[in-house]
Amino acid sequence: MAISEATSDLMEAKGLLRRAAYDARNAQPDKDAVSQRAVAKLMQLPEYQAANTVLWYLDCRSELRTSPALPGAINSDKRIIVPYCTVDEAGANKLGLWWLTSMDELVVGKWKILEPPRERWGEPGKELQPEEIDLVIVPGVAFSRDGGRMGNGQGYYDRMLARVRPDCALVALCYESQLFDELIVSPHDVFMDKVVTEQAVYEGRGR
Repeated sequence: MAISEATSDLMEAKGLLRRAAYDARNAQPDKDAVSQRAVAKLMQLPEYQAANTVLWYLDCRSELRTSPALPGAINSDKRIIVPYCTVDEAGANKLGLWWLTSMDELVVGKWKILEPPRERWGEPGKELQPEEIDLVIVPGVAFSRDGGRMGNGQGYYDRMLARVRPDCALVALCYESQLFDELIVSPHDVFMDKVVTEQAVYEGRGR
């Protein structure tokens, strides 16, 4: 009984923290300008400069905005990958990984997030595996400065990050307002190598 009560208390605490983080993200002023500063810091990282294949997230709702930077990233010498939400053979949440060569390839999909058209999912030559990625730009609801992450609770990124190579760099991208000193993390949660905001680059604990 005590274990279930403790679990319930933990879930309630995580729920409250997630709500506070959503509120902070929603209330973030000047999202376009702040996002631009954070993305500029990200793209100057040695890890980003050295990466050949980079997974960018496609922002939705109040997330730090990555979409304005994608056309320039696509036209660089890097292979740019974007995720989309699907399921695996067992019906579990899974990120599909799409090699993006033009913003015209994207349509509005699930949760109003840009994604490749469903009829093209699995297309040979466009789909990649997590093991092929050199750097992942990781979104989240809240982070700690040492790289702890709280996601939306759906498990999409957790499952994908469990499959990337050990030398794949994991870089969180968020507003400074999404950072919390005391972040509740679970044993399976993966720590980021770096956390980038509009104000600073923080060294994460990593895996």
